[in-house]
Amino acid sequence: MSKDPGRILIFDTTLRDGEQSPGASLNLEEKLAIAHQLARLGVDVIEAGFPFASPGDFKAVNKIADVVGGENGPIICGLARASKNDIKACYEAISPAPRKRIHTFIATSDIHLKHKLRKSRKDVLSIVPEMVSYAKSLAEDVEFSCEDASRSEPEFLYEVIQLAISAGATTINIPDTVGFTTPSEFGNLIFDINKNVPNIDEAIISVHGHNDLGLAVANFLEAVKNGARQLECTINGIGERAGNASLEELVMALHVRKSFYNSFFKRNPDSPTPLTAIRTEEITKTSRLVSNLTGMNVQPNKAIVGANAFAHESGIHQDGVLKNRLTYEIIDAKTIGLNDNKISLGKLSGRSAVRARLEEMGYDLSREDLNDAFARFKDLADRKREITDRDLEAIVSEQVQLPESKFQLSHVQVSCGNTSKPTATVTLIDTEDHKEDTAVAIGTGPVDAVCEALNALAKVPNELIEFSVKSVTEGIDALGEVTIRIRNRNKIYSGHSADTDVVVAAANAYVNALNRLVFSEKKNSIHPQLDNLENSEKKVFSNPQKSN
Repeated sequence: MSKDPGRILIFDTTLRDGEQSPGASLNLEEKLAIAHQLARLGVDVIEAGFPFASPGDFKAVNKIADVVGGENGPIICGLARASKNDIKACYEAISPAPRKRIHTFIATSDIHLKHKLRKSRKDVLSIVPEMVSYAKSLAEDVEFSCEDASRSEPEFLYEVIQLAISAGATTINIPDTVGFTTPSEFGNLIFDINKNVPNIDEAIISVHGHNDLGLAVANFLEAVKNGARQLECTINGIGERAGNASLEELVMALHVRKSFYNSFFKRNPDSPTPLTAIRTEEITKTSRLVSNLTGMNVQPNKAIVGANAFAHESGIHQDGVLKNRLTYEIIDAKTIGLNDNKISLGKLSGRSAVRARLEEMGYDLSREDLNDAFARFKDLADRKREITDRDLEAIVSEQVQLPESKFQLSHVQVSCGNTSKPTATVTLIDTEDHKEDTAVAIGTGPVDAVCEALNALAKVPNELIEFSVKSVTEGIDALGEVTIRIRNRNKIYSGHSADTDVVVAAANAYVNALNRLVFSEKKNSIHPQLDNLENSEKKVFSNPQKSN
C-alpha cells in the first residue's frame, strides 16, 4: 500500500462514539478537557463529534478545532452522514483546524439498506461518489465509512470502496458496526479488500468495531496483520451498547508484542521504533479523566487501567513479583503513568506551587479556572493533611463539570443514626431565576434523604438507578468519589463528584446528573446512525464564527 504510514494511526472517537454511551453526555468544557488530554496522549486523529446533531454539538466541534487543533497537533475530524447538509456543517465546524478531516458514511449491508435507509444498492452507488466528491471539494482529507461493512456482501463492498477512493477518499473505514464478526473473519475481510479493490493502495484502511461479543480488540489486531493501518477506538472502551475497541488495550498490545507485529510492517523483530505515536505514560491519567467526566466507572478487572490490573492476590504470584516483576507482570506500571508519586502539598502551599504541579501533570488552566481550582485545593487542605496527585486530578475533573449548570448546591446537612430517621436539609440555587430554596426530607439512609430533598427542589422527574462510591487515595481522610446515574424517559444521565464527606459528594454528584438531564432536554440532538438521511434537509448550521 503506497499510503501505508509505516505505523498504526490512532483515531480516537471518545468524543463522538464514546459520548453515545448511555449517560455519557458531556458539556463543552468537559469535551475541551478531554480533547486537550487526547492531544497530550498523542492520538493522530480526534473525532470531535457529529456537528449536524445540534447547535451545541456544532459549537463543541468548532471550539475543539479552534483551540486543540494545531499544525503539530492531532487532526480534528467531524462525522457526517452522506448528505450535503451534514457534510457542509461538518466542514464549517472543523474549519479552524489547520489539519482537518471530514468523515462521511453510509450503510452498505442489505439489512441496513432495507430497514433503515430504505434505499437500493443502486442508490448507494450513486450517493457515494457524489457525496465524497462534495466533501473533497471542501477538505483535502476525507474519510469514508461503509457502515455495517462486516455484514455487507463482499462484491458490493468492493465496488463502493473503489468508487469512494476514485471520488477522493484518502481513508477507507471498515466498521464492524454491531460487533458481529470474529478475528479470523475480520482479518480475511481486510485481506480480501486489499486483494479485490484495484485502487486500494491510494487510501489507508481503517477499522472501527464494537465489543458486543467481546472481540473488538482481537478483531483489530487481526486486521493490523492484514493491512489495516488506522484503528478507531475510545478511552476505556466506552461507546454504544457494549462499547468500542479500547484504545489502551490496543496500544499496549502493540507495545508489549512489538517484536511480533514488527514483521507485518516489514521491520526487523528487534526494531525499537514504536508502532504508534501514543505517549503511554499518559494513559492512566486519560482513563481517569474520561471516567470522571462521563460518570462511567472502570471495572476493577479491566485490562491495563482497571484497579486490579497490577494487583496480585495469590501468595505464589506475590512471591514471584517480589523476586522479579517479570514473573507475573508483562507491563511495567510506570509505562502507563501509574505510580505512587506523592507531593508535598498541604494547607500552607501557595498558589504558585499548585499551579506548577498542575502544569507538570499536563493541566493548562486559565487564570479563572486556576483561581477556582486553588480555592477548592485550600478547602480540601483544611480537611486533609496531604494532597496527592490523585486529589488534584479529582479537583480539576470536578472543576470542568461546573459550566452549563441550572442547579447549584448551596447547603446540605444530614442527621442520622441507628436510633433516628435519616433526615436531610438541602438548599438549592436555581441559576436561571436566581432563586434559593430549602427542603427537608426523610429517607432510608442519608444519601436517600439528600436525593429526596433535591428532587423536591428541582422538580425534575427521574429514577436513581446506580450509586457507587470509592476512595481516591488511602487513609481515613481520603477523598470519596461518588458516581450517580439517573434515568428519565429511558435516557440515562451520570453525575460525578469527590469530597472527604461522601454525603456531600453524593449531593453534588446528584446535582450534576440533574444538570445533565436538563441540558440534554434542551439540546435535542439527533443520532448519526439512527436518524434517517431525510432529516438532513430540515436544518443547516453555518458560519462557525457565530458558534464561538
